[in-house]
Amino acid sequence: MNYDLGDLPLKYLLPAIARAEDQLARLDEIIRSSPVCDGFIERGHFFDAAAAMWVAGNLVHVEDLVLHDARMDVRAPSHELTISHTILRSRRRIANNDTDWAFSRTGIAALMGGTEEEFKSHSGEEPRTSSDGEGIEGDDPFTLELMDIDRIIARSQRAIDRYTEGQERDDTDNSPIAVGELVLRDPGREEDERLSRWLSERQGTTDLPASLAAALLWDAWGDLAPLRRQDWLGSQLIAAYLRSRGKVTSHLLPFNAGLKAIPRERRRAQSRTTRLLAALDALSEAAASGIKEEVRLVQARIQMERRLRGRRSSSSLPDTMQLFLTRPVVSAAMVAKEIKVTQRGALNLISELGVREVTGRGRYRAWGIV
Repeated sequence: MNYDLGDLPLKYLLPAIARAEDQLARLDEIIRSSPVCDGFIERGHFFDAAAAMWVAGNLVHVEDLVLHDARMDVRAPSHELTISHTILRSRRRIANNDTDWAFSRTGIAALMGGTEEEFKSHSGEEPRTSSDGEGIEGDDPFTLELMDIDRIIARSQRAIDRYTEGQERDDTDNSPIAVGELVLRDPGREEDERLSRWLSERQGTTDLPASLAAALLWDAWGDLAPLRRQDWLGSQLIAAYLRSRGKVTSHLLPFNAGLKAIPRERRRAQSRTTRLLAALDALSEAAASGIKEEVRLVQARIQMERRLRGRRSSSSLPDTMQLFLTRPVVSAAMVAKEIKVTQRGALNLISELGVREVTGRGRYRAWGIV
């Protein structure tokens, strides 16, 4: 589909478009030359994953997500926490690959956990094969192993779905919608077709400003709802789209952090113009909060670097400082594992940096840059 500018209410959209374009360009330039670029990128993954769950109506604490990612959970992980960690890993995979990887056949298959053959219609390409007929990939071996695991899980889930639908479906044409696993299952729903339609929508936005195109794609994702269980993937693809358009190339924009600042009434309004304005304002909010976060990290880095003066070259304090710059919260166990010191040594390093404690509990303590 090719979007016609004449069909869009530009009178209302142009101020929001200009504001979003300016904010995104400023953020990209600041992060590209920032001394805390790596820390900003990694922290953004955590904040966006937690914000994605908040936008979906679930609450996941950032500190729980950090500890779960470090395999140091203080309690059994909830279902919401597991989903947020899936979002976190997906963001890392998108950020670590080429700009168009998320929209390619390989990227779609990896992010959705299916096989490439199932998604070859999305890109119009044939699977690459080696001389012996086996498929080959352009990713590293670790990525291939993750994709194999995703494929096994997806095949198992499809087998369970077919069995469930077969047991609950009547022989008549007026069979009810099957209900199982607390999810309404519509046998007539074609997720592959819906996703293919959304990808074709992306092809029609190449001549539009990047921010307006992202808003249109976000609205189209909400209308089509291509993925029933992975609806969170839409916001990650929007961030990947801005990266592929060259608007935000220094990092993967935490789009959900901006959506979190927009009331749900605007994000889910009946008026399309209101929804587009909400998406554009979310882009501006995400960029503005990113600029503030970068300033806060730079100030914290300067303060901690003052405590490194006069230290020996073999000191573990610089590595500890880097850990605080890349994680929203840090526990003594995380420092001990990363720096390879004892728990007592980790507490000494933390006290020397002078960071603030954020938990306020005696049994479990964590620190962070506030």
